[in-house]
Amino acid sequence: MAGAKKNFKATKKFEKKHLKGVLDQRKTSAKIKQRQQLKTKKHVKKAKDADFYKSSEDAESTSKTNGTKKATNVNDMSVDDFFGGGFEIIEKSQSNKKASKKLGKRKRDEPDEDDSASDEGNDLEISADEIPVASGSEDSGNEDVDDIGMSKDAMDALAEDDPEFYEFLKENDPDALEFDDADLAEVDELSDSEAEEQPKKKRKKDKKQEKGGEDIADNELTQATVARWKAALSEKQSLRAARQVVLAFRSAAHLNEDDENEGRRQPYKIASPEVFHDILIVALKQIPDVLQHHVPVKESSSGKVQVPTDSKKFKTLSMLLRSYISAILHLLGTLSDDATLKLTLSAITPLIPYLLSFRKLLKNLIKTVVGFWSQTTSSDSTRITAFLVLRRLVVVGDKGIREAVLKVTYQGLIAGSRVTNVNTIRGINLMKNSAAELWGLDQNIGYTTAFSFIRQLAIHLRNSIVHNQNESYKTIYNWQYVHSLDFWSCVLAEHCSPLKEAEAGKESQLKLLVYPLVQVTLGAMRLIPTATYFPIRFHMIRSLLRISRSAGTYIPLASALLEVLNSAEMRKSPKPSTIKPLDFHIAYKAPKSYLRTRVYQDGVGDQVVELFSEYFVLWSTNIAFPEFALPVIIMLKRWLKQSRRKTGGNNNNKVRSGLVLLVQKLEANAKFIEGKRAKVDFAPNDRAQVDAFLKDFEWEKTPVGAYVVAQRKAGAEKAKMLEQARKEDERKRKEEEQEALEENAARLDDEDEEMEDFDEEEEEEEEEEEEEEDDDSSSTEDGELE
Repeated sequence: MAGAKKNFKATKKFEKKHLKGVLDQRKTSAKIKQRQQLKTKKHVKKAKDADFYKSSEDAESTSKTNGTKKATNVNDMSVDDFFGGGFEIIEKSQSNKKASKKLGKRKRDEPDEDDSASDEGNDLEISADEIPVASGSEDSGNEDVDDIGMSKDAMDALAEDDPEFYEFLKENDPDALEFDDADLAEVDELSDSEAEEQPKKKRKKDKKQEKGGEDIADNELTQATVARWKAALSEKQSLRAARQVVLAFRSAAHLNEDDENEGRRQPYKIASPEVFHDILIVALKQIPDVLQHHVPVKESSSGKVQVPTDSKKFKTLSMLLRSYISAILHLLGTLSDDATLKLTLSAITPLIPYLLSFRKLLKNLIKTVVGFWSQTTSSDSTRITAFLVLRRLVVVGDKGIREAVLKVTYQGLIAGSRVTNVNTIRGINLMKNSAAELWGLDQNIGYTTAFSFIRQLAIHLRNSIVHNQNESYKTIYNWQYVHSLDFWSCVLAEHCSPLKEAEAGKESQLKLLVYPLVQVTLGAMRLIPTATYFPIRFHMIRSLLRISRSAGTYIPLASALLEVLNSAEMRKSPKPSTIKPLDFHIAYKAPKSYLRTRVYQDGVGDQVVELFSEYFVLWSTNIAFPEFALPVIIMLKRWLKQSRRKTGGNNNNKVRSGLVLLVQKLEANAKFIEGKRAKVDFAPNDRAQVDAFLKDFEWEKTPVGAYVVAQRKAGAEKAKMLEQARKEDERKRKEEEQEALEENAARLDDEDEEMEDFDEEEEEEEEEEEEEEDDDSSSTEDGELE
């Protein structure tokens, strides 16, 4: 016993003093191990990519060898031959010529390959706390731009080594110390090399024009300058003009921001809205075309893209690309117009293949685009444009990018569905239907992410059941949980249908998620079986009906609807009331004022009849329909019999008439199936013949099918009338608000006029008093003189 006590004390002491440190050490070692595994995976992936692109690289190498042989005269080379190879030979052969002196600029070193490697190594994992928001902060845009160019240490070293030269630059050429713009100077070097193949007269003329354009750099940007840049981009695909356009576009993105306090000054000043509009149009429409012209992207039939990231031209243009994308991300946070937002987002789509190697910038891009896709204030066109960007990312990106896009998209959907009302329900449905497509593009990653999120929903449900506290159910009974279950039902319904599986030629991997999702939904449905939460039960039943309809899976839902009918709310007669009917499509619980009222009971009865009919129409052509519908028919008849009692019955004729009609349709459909199957000549054990029974027969022609078609038509007309009434009420409310504002403005004007009249009267009285005082003082002076 003493030894056991001693061991127990030692264990307690270890837990108190050392356990936390040991666990932290294990976590750090696990993280290091995970990083090593990621590195090995990346090496393997690079090797596979090298094999995939080997043929194209061989073609490039042959073109380079041919180019080196013919590189004796640069003027005789074409632009493609010049950029295709032979850079080193040309630099050596022309190092002693005067052409190199014409550049007049100090060449900067090439961007280090370690930078791109570090970008590729950045993890794209998005934590659950990082909810995507379309913010206007500069962090999203300038996080990667800060990595470009000379650092502050380099400037300090220059100041220490050569202080006289540093002071000279500071006094005479302060723009030379703005290294953000200097990073784009290598683009000018490429433009100079392009100009070598032009005639001398034309080259001098172009240099004068470009010089005139550079003189404006510290001045106000004009429409003539933008027009000249536009012509240079469209006619000659000029990289020098592209650099100036990107600098001007960045100035437009940071318009009306006081950057001088931070030591940064934008190169262009934009004063007129026309110039702002022109530079936005030129930058957003033509810069992607210029990049595609100089660094073309090759895309295979399988969706893989090939970008020549190892070429010198791409490394130089990567600085231009980073600055351009950062300006776009910053500009998005300041825009509110739908047309401009759509144009800006659509400019990102052709640039996505170039951004795959910039992981940090790509992470900010995903979060920003998902933020606009999930914003409640975004229009449908903006949401669709943002979704096209996300879809392109999933199609072109690797597994890490796809997983990051799916995770952030799901987080954005949950964040955007927190508030559900008449105005937002349409946008939420658009988000669910569009996002469901992403999970089918790569079903391997789609399965893993969907499984983790469905498991998360199951954990929330289990915690709510185990920790049965007063407020624990609220983690389940809220709009976000309801929309999450409904979204996964949309995903499975879209990608597990027999038609999609026939097109793919194999069974969908996502079909394995049907069972866990149904179990979680059924458990959440019965968590609190009270009349207050009948609306949320109806929402979840509709989600399960969608899965059953598309995947052809039988889900038992009749008992959940019979529980509603057998509740105390539906057994007793309701109280009369004049409150507005409850809209079950935008409510997940009923207010207390609706309970035990005729309005609420009528609505619940309509929902039960509609869901019963939608449930039975799925199996209206099944050979076992008579036996399938018999228990429900018996239960409904029993409820109708109890409701006719004088004491303790339910005298709501509307609910009873709806259920009587439903029973009649079910019995008619059962007789219809019995008549059809009386003519068959196969036994029940012949599974193939049983499945083929009435397979080509249209379900709309069955008794239950015809009833459902009429019911859907009536429901659509009712929804249309309600929408028109809502719009009319909204219009009247706006008119009343406008009238109230006008009345207030008129009343304020009258009050101002009255105050002005009152002030004038006071001034007149003061003047009269002053005149009287002057008269009195003059009369007293006269009396004293006398």
